[in-house]
Amino acid sequence: MFGVGTATRVYLALGATDMRKGFEGLHGLVRQRLELDPLSGHLFLFCNRSRTRLKVLFWDGSGLWVCAKRLEKGRFSWPNANEQAARAMINGEELSLLLGGIDLSKTRRRSWWRKEPGWEQTEKTGAGKEPAIS
Repeated sequence: MFGVGTATRVYLALGATDMRKGFEGLHGLVRQRLELDPLSGHLFLFCNRSRTRLKVLFWDGSGLWVCAKRLEKGRFSWPNANEQAARAMINGEELSLLLGGIDLSKTRRRSWWRKEPGWEQTEKTGAGKEPAIS
């Protein structure tokens, strides 16, 4: 349907949105409330008050997509609206977690360990410390 690459941004409209809105209504929310361009190719997500329905607005270059998801059980983990910001940004991995029902506020990103060049030589000679894996 649509690909979420590293350059694609995913914006959440904080707080509740009226899920009766369609193409024009969501397009207007992105322009006025989020102050972004809905034709940018980025994803814009909206959630209802009870956090059981979600809509995605997406421009694919030739037209707007509106996709919807309704949960039969449970609720989406959705940030509340605040006075400082009307939107939040997540990445594609976090979008997958959100759509899968994972509470993003209870997750944390782990730092990845990568083997540094030349580590094999210091390991053979015994010089240097073994890197910690977190």
